[in-house]
Amino acid sequence: MQLSDFNYELPAELIAQHPLANRTDSRLLELKLDGGNHVHLIDRQFKDILSLFKPGDLLVFNDTKVIPARLHGKKETGGNVELLIERISGYKQAWVQIRASKVPKTGSIVHIHNQAGESFPVEMIGYDGRFYEVRFPENVFGLLERFGELPLPPYIEHEPDGEDVQRYQTVLAKNPGAVAAPTAGLHFDEDILQQLNDLGVEQATVTLHVGAGTFTPVREEDLSKHKMHYEWFSIPETTLQAIAKTKRRGGRVIAVGTTSLRALESQALNGQSSGETNLFITPGFQFRVVDCLLTNFHLPKSTLLMLVSAFAGINHIRAAYQHAIHQKYRFFSYGDAMFLCRLENTKP
Repeated sequence: MQLSDFNYELPAELIAQHPLANRTDSRLLELKLDGGNHVHLIDRQFKDILSLFKPGDLLVFNDTKVIPARLHGKKETGGNVELLIERISGYKQAWVQIRASKVPKTGSIVHIHNQAGESFPVEMIGYDGRFYEVRFPENVFGLLERFGELPLPPYIEHEPDGEDVQRYQTVLAKNPGAVAAPTAGLHFDEDILQQLNDLGVEQATVTLHVGAGTFTPVREEDLSKHKMHYEWFSIPETTLQAIAKTKRRGGRVIAVGTTSLRALESQALNGQSSGETNLFITPGFQFRVVDCLLTNFHLPKSTLLMLVSAFAGINHIRAAYQHAIHQKYRFFSYGDAMFLCRLENTKP
C-alpha cells in the first residue's frame, strides 16, 4: 500500500472545533456489511447505538486520562521553547516534542515557567531521531499539574478553556498518562453506560496512553518504511477473562476506539499484557480479538485511517468518508462517530 491510497479532501468547516452540548448528541455512521461483504451506510444518532449492541457483547474502553502535557519555557540563551510530552518514561523522565527556533542541545537546560511566575529546570538528555528525552527535577506528574496546559490537537484552533478541560476527557478516564484523548469514548455519558449495562452489554477497560505521535503525519510514500511511534498499554487480567468468556458464549468484542483495538491486538500478537507497542496496522493485518469498532473520523494519510481501512476494507472506508463529507458529518476529536465490523476475510 502507498500513502496516497489513504488521502482525501476535507472541507475545513467540517473539522469540529468544539464539543456539542451533550456527549451523546453526535451523529453515528453505521457501516453494515451483508453476507457478501457489501457495505450499506446508515445515518444514525449516537443514542441509536443501543440498538446495535446485543446482550452478551463486550465493550472495551480505554480508561487513560489526558495530562496537561504542554509546557512553555525559555532556553538559557533566552529563546522561547514549547515542550509537548510524547510519553512519560520514568519518575523524572519523559520523551517530548520541541518547538523552538533552534532546538536546545543535549546537556543544556530549559527553564519551564507558568503564569504564576514559578519556574523549574529541565535537562536535555537525549534524542532518538524523532523525540527528545528530558529529565525533570522531581515527579513529572506533579510538575505537569502545576505548569502544564491541556494539549488540544493541532487542528483545534482555540486555546484550551474550561469546557475543554471537562470534555476532552472520557467519563471513564482514571489512569493519567495520555497526551491525546481516546476520542471514541468521548461520546459516552454515565446514563448511556447504565443503559448498556441494563441491556446486558458488558464493559471492560484497557489502558493505552495515547502519545503525541498519533498526530505525526506519515511521510513515507512506501508504508513499509514508516516507523510507528511507541505507546504504553496495560490490559487487566479481568479484561482478558471477560474477552475469553465473551468469545465462548458467541458474543462480540467491541473496541471503543482505535487505541483499545491496538492494545488488544498487541496483546494477542505477543502475549504481553503490558508494555510499549508500536503495532502498525495496515490492510492485510489479521485481527485476532476485536469483532467490531466504534471510532471517530481520522486525518488524511494517518495511521488510524490505515487501521480502520484494514478493519473494514479500504474501499468501504473510502465510500464511508465520501458519504460523511457529503452529509456534513463533524470530523476528528470533537466530531461524530462510526460503527463498523470487520470483514470476514480478515478473521484468522
